Amino acid sequence: MQRNGKKLRRVLAGGAALAAVAGGVTASLSTANAATPDTHRATAHYGKPSPVRPPHTAPVSVEVFAPERGDNTGADGKGWFVDMELSFHNASLKQTGFTGPQLTGPAAHNDIPPFPGTFSPGQDDRNPGLVVLDSTVNSTAPFSGPGTNLANLFNLTGVTDRTPHGTELWDTWIVGDSIAGKDVDSVLTVAVVADLDHDGVYDDAPPVVKDANHDGRIDAKDLRLLGVASNIVQVPFHINGAPAA
Repeated sequence: MQRNGKKLRRVLAGGAALAAVAGGVTASLSTANAATPDTHRATAHYGKPSPVRPPHTAPVSVEVFAPERGDNTGADGKGWFVDMELSFHNASLKQTGFTGPQLTGPAAHNDIPPFPGTFSPGQDDRNPGLVVLDSTVNSTAPFSGPGTNLANLFNLTGVTDRTPHGTELWDTWIVGDSIAGKDVDSVLTVAVVADLDHDGVYDDAPPVVKDANHDGRIDAKDLRLLGVASNIVQVPFHINGAPAA
């Protein structure tokens, strides 16, 4: 597939839909304070190792379009995007765990027609195998720090390709509050969790990822101990603290 063309098409197709929720997203998590930066910051010039990847035989492939490595995203800690593609190899739509398309957001946008989906931290009701972590997310309720699964905050989810060889989903979130801090280096970590209960469906992502190796961090190592069906994508980037104007 030609990634540049696909990326352009998804931006054009998703722009109008996201506009419907973007206005309310800024106020979505008004109880959340600016995050306290994790002491494990991205190194200077974002000199991070390559994403952690299992063998090419992994049943799911994750590609993150935004943020990109080293991006200086958002304004006043918000207004930045997480945008990704999930490719399930040799899997039907049912096996992906997908339960329906969503166009959702905070307040009046939460869980309403025509494409309802709940909007809160935790396991996504529409894409329940996905884990999305950010290293600088705060611990103010309803968040639980960097181990918080942010997947259920995604606004726009749909099916982009179905073939005899697999299924492709796209997932997009516009971050409406400074839940991961302002003017801080951060690391996004994304993966699809393995079929932990062995029912043939990727729907076992936890609401919170635990510090499985007890090293004081929640990161790719903990996801590998939990069990993943995909590559683990890690994106070091910067969250801009300057206001929009």
